[in-house]
Amino acid sequence: MNKFTRQAFETLCAALCAGYNVSSVTKQFAVEPSIEQRLQDKIVEQSTFLPLINVLGVAELQGQNILGSATGPVSGRTDTSVDGHERKPRNVLGLEPYKYLLHKINSDVFMAYATMDAWAKWPDFQERYTRYVQNRIACDREIIGWYGKLAAADTDIETYPLLQDVAPGWLQYVRDNRPENIVSQGGVADALRIGPDGDYENLDLSVNDLLQGIPKWKRHDLVVLVGDELITHERTMLLKAVKNIPTEKNAMNAAMTTIGGLPWLTPSNYPGRGLVITSLKNLSIYYQDGSWRRQVKDKPEKDRVEDYNSRNEGYVVEDVEAFVGVEFENVKLPTATGDDWS
Repeated sequence: MNKFTRQAFETLCAALCAGYNVSSVTKQFAVEPSIEQRLQDKIVEQSTFLPLINVLGVAELQGQNILGSATGPVSGRTDTSVDGHERKPRNVLGLEPYKYLLHKINSDVFMAYATMDAWAKWPDFQERYTRYVQNRIACDREIIGWYGKLAAADTDIETYPLLQDVAPGWLQYVRDNRPENIVSQGGVADALRIGPDGDYENLDLSVNDLLQGIPKWKRHDLVVLVGDELITHERTMLLKAVKNIPTEKNAMNAAMTTIGGLPWLTPSNYPGRGLVITSLKNLSIYYQDGSWRRQVKDKPEKDRVEDYNSRNEGYVVEDVEAFVGVEFENVKLPTATGDDWS
């Protein structure tokens, strides 16, 4: 580490000490709860999707879901003038509340001396580095949320490049708690075909069918989360149908503002063939208050500075009855020739 890199490192450490209100960041420290909350907020701000859902602090590693949802209608009437008739309150949160389980998640990064040399010329070096790390953690949260299947003792980025083994995500939460709400196949085993002569002719029909899996009294604030591959396929099919007639193209664009009568969006880091119907506030990320640990180390034998971060975190669907979707890995689309599926 040369003189300039050393100065950059010391500046980084000094800024982190001030930001975390600690005397040293080269020894592992626990982040104070109030500072941890600001840190979580900063990570959420790095995403376009995370601000739309719940990111909540909880006290315990496991417990019952915080938000939940009413399991059915609660309005009615009782004629109390009749002997033996009493008003009967209903359990609004249901008889069997769903539970959450948090897992330790590490976000360990390093910065090579050569990179520090290049970055040291910027006066906002520390802010740039911090934003870079926070942005990466935000992206990882989105990826785990959709692709996560298990929490392995030793994760393997080579085998699971989409972080499938870091923690169970939202789809896995529903697979575990209400598997019938995840459609995995149609007329052909392990395949769900969307397109002409398939299980669903188009996205509208697929959404209309999936929607029947959500009770009518829970169909509020719903949105379709749809992958870019499905949107591209749908637009291509429509463009072929309208044959580039301007008025027809305008009508097509107007029709694509909803899918199956519901608003839609494609979240960042979302599976290309993903299809989910739920409300955005039905999706949560829980983190354990006071669980964030951090340490920064100079590693001269590797010509780099290492930054170790860990926290306890989990992914929750507050009301699994208000979440339906498909197994995106099983979704098949017509090939270019239209005579097969892939």
